Amino acid sequence: MRIYRHASDLPDSAKGSVVAIGNFDGLHRGHQKVIATARDIARAQSRQFAVLTFEPHPRAFFGNADAPFRLTPFRIKVREFQALGVEQLFVLRFNKALSQCTAEQFVSEFLHGGIASAHIVVGYNFKFGSGRDGDFELLTRRGAELGFDVTCVDPACDDAGEVYSSTLIRKYLTNGKPQRAAALLGHLWEVEGRVGMGRQLGRTIGFPTANVDMGEAIRPTRGVYTIRGGVGEGDNIHWYDGVANIGVRPTVDGEKLVLEAHLFDFDADIYGRYLRVALVDFLRPEQKFDGIDRLTAQIAEDSRQARELLQARALGAGDFVGEDV
Repeated sequence: MRIYRHASDLPDSAKGSVVAIGNFDGLHRGHQKVIATARDIARAQSRQFAVLTFEPHPRAFFGNADAPFRLTPFRIKVREFQALGVEQLFVLRFNKALSQCTAEQFVSEFLHGGIASAHIVVGYNFKFGSGRDGDFELLTRRGAELGFDVTCVDPACDDAGEVYSSTLIRKYLTNGKPQRAAALLGHLWEVEGRVGMGRQLGRTIGFPTANVDMGEAIRPTRGVYTIRGGVGEGDNIHWYDGVANIGVRPTVDGEKLVLEAHLFDFDADIYGRYLRVALVDFLRPEQKFDGIDRLTAQIAEDSRQARELLQARALGAGDFVGEDV
């Protein structure tokens, strides 16, 4: 996959593609339907298959978030685009200039004059431009004038009748329902970050943990989760069952929210390396215990329950990437 962080002075090989456009935060099943539609059109027309997205997320640029909200920070999003077979990725920097760009200007300067798209695919609720007055109808009209086609993808629903939605997925994650979030995503929700040095208390009580920097990712509800932890080894990712706590560690008078992951049957030094943590089940809320001994006993019980649940689910690596569209 080729990544372009601009839409000007592109090589001819980067032009004339079929392009799916959107923020695609979460890359849930609805997003996957939009991207799959672009892929199928590209294959039928023997054209390049591309995605155009924005960084940072416009919501972050406008300051409309009082807490981290990203379902798929850029590093994860790139990996998932690759898994979906995207051949070209256009990443437009969402800054003041782009925020002030009208819908007409965006079409003329970026979609037509920049990437010279042959066909554009958008979701049913896609809006763009400084006044959010750009939509499917405007794209269709301008496409007829400038020589590109436009397809709008209808909303998709799960078996329960819920429309796939990033907002709904955030709600499930912040309400301790990672399995419902996974049902809408089409894969387990995961966070990825560098492993930092903590107090190393876990090592002294027989449960070493990796403290993962969650960065700009959304903070799921505080508590203990069964997880799968992905550790990079060369070009491969090895997955381990585990248990994790997301919280402030009240038993040891912690204040800063952290993600602490304990991987079963794993003892390698991964400080400074990236660790992928996929949430599987919510076990219990975070709580304060009366001393380290009581905390240790509860971690042992959490680990026992986690092993049983994960063995029953028999998850594989394919459950962590949106490969099936």
